[in-house]
Amino acid sequence: MGTDTHAFLSDLARGLAPRADQLVDALLRHLIDELPEVWKYEDIASVAPLALSENIGVVLDFLERDLDISEARTPPAAIEFACRLAEHGVPISELLRIYRLVHADMLDQLYAETARVAGSQELINATTLTLSAMAFEYVDRTAEHAVAAYQRERDRWLQRRLITINEAGARIGTTLNTTRTAQELADVGADHLADHVTVDLLSSALQEEGTYPPSSPATLRRIAQAVSDSCPAPAVGTGQTHTYPEDSEPARVLATGQPSRLSITADDVPPWLAMSADHELALRALGLRAVLLVPLWARGSPLGLAQFLRRQTAEPFDDDELLLAQEIASRAAVNIDNARRYTQERSTALTLQRSLLPHHVPDESAVETASRYLPSGSRAGVGGDWFDVIPLSGARVALVVGDVIGHGLHAAATMGRLRTAVRTLADIDLTPDELLTHLDDVVIRMQREEERGTDEISATCLYAVYDPVSRTCSLASAGHLPPAVVTPPTADGAASAPRAVDFPQLPIGPPLGLGGLPFETAQFELPPGSRLVLYTDGLVKSRSRDLETSLALLRDVLVRAPASLEETCDELLAALLPSRPTDDVALLVARTAALDADHVATWDLPSDPAFVSEARDHVSGQLTAWGLEEMAFTTELVVSELVTNAIRYGKSPIQLRMILQSALTCEVSDASSTAPHLRRARVFDEGGRGLLLVAQLTEHWGTRHNREGKVIWAEQLTPA
Repeated sequence: MGTDTHAFLSDLARGLAPRADQLVDALLRHLIDELPEVWKYEDIASVAPLALSENIGVVLDFLERDLDISEARTPPAAIEFACRLAEHGVPISELLRIYRLVHADMLDQLYAETARVAGSQELINATTLTLSAMAFEYVDRTAEHAVAAYQRERDRWLQRRLITINEAGARIGTTLNTTRTAQELADVGADHLADHVTVDLLSSALQEEGTYPPSSPATLRRIAQAVSDSCPAPAVGTGQTHTYPEDSEPARVLATGQPSRLSITADDVPPWLAMSADHELALRALGLRAVLLVPLWARGSPLGLAQFLRRQTAEPFDDDELLLAQEIASRAAVNIDNARRYTQERSTALTLQRSLLPHHVPDESAVETASRYLPSGSRAGVGGDWFDVIPLSGARVALVVGDVIGHGLHAAATMGRLRTAVRTLADIDLTPDELLTHLDDVVIRMQREEERGTDEISATCLYAVYDPVSRTCSLASAGHLPPAVVTPPTADGAASAPRAVDFPQLPIGPPLGLGGLPFETAQFELPPGSRLVLYTDGLVKSRSRDLETSLALLRDVLVRAPASLEETCDELLAALLPSRPTDDVALLVARTAALDADHVATWDLPSDPAFVSEARDHVSGQLTAWGLEEMAFTTELVVSELVTNAIRYGKSPIQLRMILQSALTCEVSDASSTAPHLRRARVFDEGGRGLLLVAQLTEHWGTRHNREGKVIWAEQLTPA
């Protein structure tokens, strides 16, 4: 009976061979009806008929030749079919279901043909049993091979996906620049996912402090796009602002945060996709097939939208590609948000920093100045560098440069507080070392006021005072680099002769905030036309060269620096700084001038009230010599009060000095350290009104102390 069964099956197979194509068509129709989602992929649909044909061919061949079915191998087209399913992320359960359906249909066809041609029920039963055993054996063998091929391809796809994600992580977010990060997202998408990629950001995300849900309608700005190497469609310029209607698919994606896949035809481009007539033409040239809309969300809020477009020659986006696009877009969104927040914080810190720096350096006859402030070009952000020019009494001027350690808003705010403190301390005419001592106390108090866990406050500062009468410069340093002193050629030298550049050896004290250690004042004389160059360490400290090399380069620039101080600043920055400095830079260049002897008058006075009238005579004669007779009455009254105070409450020697600059300054010095105080005199008080008169008759007045005693000064504006 066994021989008869095998002979019957051989004849049966030969009879079915001419009708194999009909069997393939019937099986294919059944599969399409049962699994319509699988057949939306063109490559799967194209390889399926061949895979079915090869399977049917193998089964009929084994039946016809009576071969051992355990030796059957899965046909190549069936292996290819399994790999295509794996590429598109079709679950393996669908592959096994296809195998069950195919072999069940094949058995039905064989059973039906057996029942039609077999001559006896006994032969039908025997043939059915043989066919069932062979079919199960064949399904087990071929399904095992197909599953192995599916898994290998799936592993390769997952590995490629991991490589793509890793590549995206390396390529996206290389800078803290919003536009650059968006462009990196578009470039990665065009390389791995789509033919044309665009990135649009919400206007609110670009402009506002926080990120808010899109308004209705959502207004976006296209800031990046890219096309694949094989894409012929021209890119449309970025920077365009467009609006998505509330009921459009992009608006829904933005609002919900859920991606969307759409099938598009070139003849039916949605209005929301065509931003302009030029863009619509570009999309038609592309020959659209599919669009993937992926929202850019970060920290629970929308930032914008990434659009991935494919041409007709490409496959639609599958589930795995959707997940891959979401993963890449999610990482990019975090980087874009970080860049946006960094840009906003940097802009805020820079605005604060610039608002705290002097906007207009006062015109001083003692010095001519030029200055520069450059924020850091690195991710560290704006720092706490500052400079200042402060007019002082007696035609003197203070030059200040400082650096708060750290970056960001905190450093900028601390800089503003220290600059205010320096101006306040300078207003009471402290010597440089005393001023830094008080400033050190200010920093220590600020440290105590800070909450626990914050960075410790520290700063450096250089404070210099130039006196155009004596042509002396007094300065002290709190952990700050000394200035460069440029002296002009000697009187008998050529005008083009190189200048002498020196870095004075002054005692450098500790940085501000340490406390307990003293500061010292150094003093030296400067010829007229000398230059003082004050700077922060950002100008001379570099990763590519040591400090000595930078100072030598600074010296070389100053030796041949142009006459213009502005040009000198530009040359220093160009020679010493890279294109993106890693630290803030504050630079202050001052050219000194000497006050003509004709503009200064000095008299020594005995400690005798009888000589107050003599002091008035000196004042009257000097004002006549200067052509300021109309100021005589007020000035005599002021000097009379100041000299009387010095004689009554001070100690010898007493000196009267008048300085004519942009204003007229009268100074009376004595050897006593006791300072007068302005007070309100009662009705019957005999004294106490002198300083009140001085304050009313002058623009400014004050007291400054020195090692020899004190100086009381009063300043009046001269007639225009």
